[in-house]
Amino acid sequence: MKLIVKVFPEITIKSPPVRKNFIRQLAKNIRVVLRDLDPQLQVTGVWDNLEVKTEVAEPKVLQEIIERLSCVPGIVHFLQIDEYPLGDFDDIVAKCKLHYGELLNGKIFSVRCKRGGRHAFSSIDVERYVGSQLRQQCGAAGIDLKKPQVEVRIEIRDQRLYVIHHQHPGLGGYPLGSLEQTLVLMSGGFDSTVAAYQIMRRGLMSHFCFFNLGGRAHELGVMEVAHYLWKKYGSSQRVLFISVPFEEVLGEILGKVDNSYMGVTLKRMMLRAASRLAERLQIDALVTGEAISQVSSQTLPNLSVIDSVTDKLVLRPLITSHKQDIIDTAEQIGTAEFARHMPEYCGVISVNPTTKAKPHRVVHEEEQFDMAILERALERARLIAIDRVIEELGQDVQVEEVAQALPGQVVIDIRHPDQAEDEPLEIEGVEVQALPFYAINNRFKELDENRQYLLYCDRGVMSRLHAHHLLSEGHANVRVYRPA
Repeated sequence: MKLIVKVFPEITIKSPPVRKNFIRQLAKNIRVVLRDLDPQLQVTGVWDNLEVKTEVAEPKVLQEIIERLSCVPGIVHFLQIDEYPLGDFDDIVAKCKLHYGELLNGKIFSVRCKRGGRHAFSSIDVERYVGSQLRQQCGAAGIDLKKPQVEVRIEIRDQRLYVIHHQHPGLGGYPLGSLEQTLVLMSGGFDSTVAAYQIMRRGLMSHFCFFNLGGRAHELGVMEVAHYLWKKYGSSQRVLFISVPFEEVLGEILGKVDNSYMGVTLKRMMLRAASRLAERLQIDALVTGEAISQVSSQTLPNLSVIDSVTDKLVLRPLITSHKQDIIDTAEQIGTAEFARHMPEYCGVISVNPTTKAKPHRVVHEEEQFDMAILERALERARLIAIDRVIEELGQDVQVEEVAQALPGQVVIDIRHPDQAEDEPLEIEGVEVQALPFYAINNRFKELDENRQYLLYCDRGVMSRLHAHHLLSEGHANVRVYRPA
């Protein structure tokens, strides 16, 4: 099989040295992405396209090659072709008839020819001759250049003829590795995964930074979607998955900061930490999935206050996107199913959040915060090569759910304290303790190890995540309480 890869049009208007470097990088990326399917794959380049040739004949492998190429940034589309030495016009007709003859019977068609090199004829000359002959020889119903039912496509390059029988769309953008690197703040939800995709699609190499508020299971969930994004759209480059333990930071905010400023303060702490990590890795830009006023922390005044803690450029590719458009994109790229099962911890910490944070007020609130806790979180951050996280994803723990609490068991309400106070959980004959989600992982070891504990939250998502974490830490006396 032979493919002609057409590069992103914006590459073709670059200066000759830049253009050459971009196309060379794209060729390298294609080899890396496809080498496990065909170690002998040939990729050769010319001024505005690349030729990819494989001797592999197995249909499944060929289909996988096509699917992977369609997800490589830098390609606007690629053509599946058959190549022949260039003959006279009758020979071109014969080659086109070989591939399109059966498709033209009774159909309206057109012939499209692109030509490069020195020839005694024009593209229009080819189209007219080939079109008239195919109409006569194949029983076509007629020719229509505007709305054909079948389009016969050929390219002539110097002394070679390409008969095109399929065109596959690409991602566009620039080749990964040809532009700068970024650090994407990943929560695993709809917004951050789509933002990461948009950045990768443009050609920016993206490392993933996750602030862990939900224990080991939450970390594994975000690892999984980050690995999926990298494997599908960015596997030509090795990047990092960075996990920063932020539960203690969250606990400090909930204990020291006014309720209305908790969300903004948390985002500022995340941006501070991400900036430090980016500085260490010599990365100049941060990426978030925020969109204007989608939630309270994303109003213009709040974003301004959040950004003031960093000198790094903060990129927000979704800033004017509608939520449904973001969800639709997530469905298209394959991250929606991950996002639906990913809790958004940031959204539950403020009951009455401010939409117009004042710089002097947030500074005052942060004066109560022990910055040593943030330093501790950065010291404990884990940096893992993204292709290695798959090893951790295989280590799973089963979480048992129960619909009824029995006397002698203890139900632990891990909801936010305000919610637990407004809607107290009462179960006749069963002890209920309140231990909020941001404290459960650190304080569970203080509980009586001889008793059975059932974690409870409204939807069951956070309770499953924290139960998973506690079980993986060796606490066997944990289940999830999900009343019918």
